[in-house]
Amino acid sequence: MTLRTIAFSNLRRRKARAAFLIAGLLIGVGTVVALLSLTRSMTGEAKANMESFGANVVITPRSEDVALSYGGVTVGGVSVGGGGLGEAELARVRAIPARSSIAVVAPELVGAVQVKGHRALLMGVDPGAQFELKRWWSVDPGRPPQNGHELVAGAAAARVLGLQMGDYVRIRGKRFTLTGILRPTGSQDDDLLIADLTAVQQLLGRPGELTLIEVAALYSGAPVDDVVRQLSDALPRAKVAAVQEAVQSRLHAVSEFSGFSLAIVGVVVGIEILVVFLTMMGSVSERTQEIGVFRAIGFRRVHITRLVLIEAVTAGVIAGVLGYLVGMAVTYAVLPFLASGATVAWAPLLGVAAVAAAALIAALAALYPAQRAGKLDPTEALRAL
Repeated sequence: MTLRTIAFSNLRRRKARAAFLIAGLLIGVGTVVALLSLTRSMTGEAKANMESFGANVVITPRSEDVALSYGGVTVGGVSVGGGGLGEAELARVRAIPARSSIAVVAPELVGAVQVKGHRALLMGVDPGAQFELKRWWSVDPGRPPQNGHELVAGAAAARVLGLQMGDYVRIRGKRFTLTGILRPTGSQDDDLLIADLTAVQQLLGRPGELTLIEVAALYSGAPVDDVVRQLSDALPRAKVAAVQEAVQSRLHAVSEFSGFSLAIVGVVVGIEILVVFLTMMGSVSERTQEIGVFRAIGFRRVHITRLVLIEAVTAGVIAGVLGYLVGMAVTYAVLPFLASGATVAWAPLLGVAAVAAAALIAALAALYPAQRAGKLDPTEALRAL
């Protein structure tokens, strides 16, 4: 008969105490797993949302002017300062070391024009990139421009200029067909006329020039600050700024929840250690005579210590497995109330860590009771027989 066999047999014989020990560990492990899984899932959902909010890096010329503005950049009727951006900067943006973290690069040229007696902002864009970047843009009715003879009007611009679907608009002698009207966004986008970048560059007499470049950097990739630094190095004559205010509140909320979770984890681990310690101390006290018999038939102190530790670790492993499953079940049940649309992030390594942590906590908490059991005097233990 081995120590392992004796330990397993003792757990089966003392079912109530074993169940109490496993339940105490299981609740703790389940709580920790649920908190960490919720934090992981909410963080992933927050990052996914942040990547759908549009540009988080804006590249502008190092110049200022006082006139109409868009995106924090002041624009005049023909040019933007004396050191504007060019299409050559696009290649540099796409060549930075962290280029794999860049999802969208959207070049823009903004200029003031006269349309039907009103001064308006005309913005040239790459339609594919721009509408991917600004996913909240909804052209209803109509569709985005597909060539240099089409444009889309913001809701406010269409109302002021009296534009409707299919209307023709002449801007500096060039005729455009209105193919769509943006739904109101509540931003300055409502005041824009949006057309193909190349067509706008030719119309304004500024071939190859850009007013600004908006970049969507993946939050799941390199840190945005690293992307900004690399872009600043690649574009020394441009101003590169991270636009993170719109998403920092969400990230801060997840960070606060993460900190709260870690605090709870610390408390739970402390309670688990106390539960295992008291349970094993009670077990050792109840088994004084049994331990005396083991010592009398030749068991050494180290054998008794190992016997108690094996029992605790076995209970810890069982509690770790069950606790992981319970924790993930709680995550499935609670996550929809905390972050609608978020998906549970299964982490096999978390399961392994839960089992290992439960076993380690059980072993550490049972160490003193195990040593105390090993030091029992067999003659004192047998006197009560």
